This record gives sequence, C-alpha cells and structure tokens, in this order.
Amino acid sequence: MANEKTLEVVKAARAASKKRAFSQTFDIAINLKLWDTKKPENKLNEIFPLPQGRGNDAKIVIFSDTITSEDAKVYSGTDIERLAANKRELKNMTGDTDFFLAEPKLMIAVGKTLGRILAPHGKMPTVLSGDYKQIASGYKKSVRLKVKDAPVVQTMIGMEGMTDEQVADNIDAVMSFLEKKLAKGKNNIGTVRLKLTMGKPVKLAY
Repeated sequence: MANEKTLEVVKAARAASKKRAFSQTFDIAINLKLWDTKKPENKLNEIFPLPQGRGNDAKIVIFSDTITSEDAKVYSGTDIERLAANKRELKNMTGDTDFFLAEPKLMIAVGKTLGRILAPHGKMPTVLSGDYKQIASGYKKSVRLKVKDAPVVQTMIGMEGMTDEQVADNIDAVMSFLEKKLAKGKNNIGTVRLKLTMGKPVKLAY
C-alpha cells in the first residue's frame, strides 16, 4: 500500500496539470546531495521494474540470430552491420528504444560497431541469459535510474491513465530502492519533485 504522503503528492501533481489531448507521463526528479559525480563509483545506471508497471510498455530491441518475437524488435547479426553504416537509422533507433538485449555471441559485434552510439546514452545491451520472453516481460515494465554528469535521477514513474495509488506505489518502490543503493542511504537524497509532462512540479517530502 502506498504511503499517504506520497499519494497526496500524486493527487497534487495531477491537479497541477490541465487535461491534454495526449496521455501525459508522471515524471520524477530526485536530486542527490553529498554525491560527487566525478567519482566513477557514483555513476548509476540501474534498470528497475516498477511494481505497478509503467502504464505503457517499454520499447525493447533484441540482437539475435535465433529469436523471433512479436513483443520486441529483433535485429540479426547482418542487421548490426547495416545499422553501423546508417548513422541516421542507428541514432533514431537509440532514441526510440528504452532497453537493448543481445545474445552473448553478438555482444562483441554490437560493442565494436554500435557501441559508439549506444554507450554514451547508457544503453549498451544486457546479455540475454535464460528465457528471453520472461526477461523481455520484466523489461517492459522497467525504467532506467541513471546518474551521469549531474547529481539527479530523472525518470518516468507512470502514466496519467494509472490510478493515484499505482503511481504512488511506484514512487515508494523507487525511493526505497535508492535508499538502499546509495552509499549514505536517505542522507544522499535531497529534494524530490513530481510532475505530469505539461504540469507544474510538486515537491515530495522525503
């Protein structure tokens, strides 16, 4: 069950945005304190499954010569070579894809030919090991929690069509994860703000 204070913030964020002609996302910005991003150990790039899902499925690309999937776009080894020669297609695919997965035998090829684009965006593929359908299913409801150059974690936390309780539950889960992940736990967490895409941010007391 979601924390009552979190639930109040979700309701306030919803109220702070006018109804739009499209489905807005709930976005959260978690500012970190006592966090030196120049230290390599303070770089963060975690894939976190939201307990209530995203409200829409994450977009997934799989690099494989053996898998066929209706739930994800699949690129073969031959496709990798073609992508490497087509910078525009590769750039568009990188921006449009949330997560990349790859069979072990194709990881070297992906790294050599596509790494220059994927790596700077923190989107190098995860090696597939096990049931790819189950793995892809988990990634569909996941978000990326990343800290690179600025001490802040920014991610979508749900969609406007979800209930307040579902969004609040996702927020509590992410905050709990970060509290355990960060070196000083709750003491590394500064201001936290929630907003709908076109709405005003609302501060979450944490």
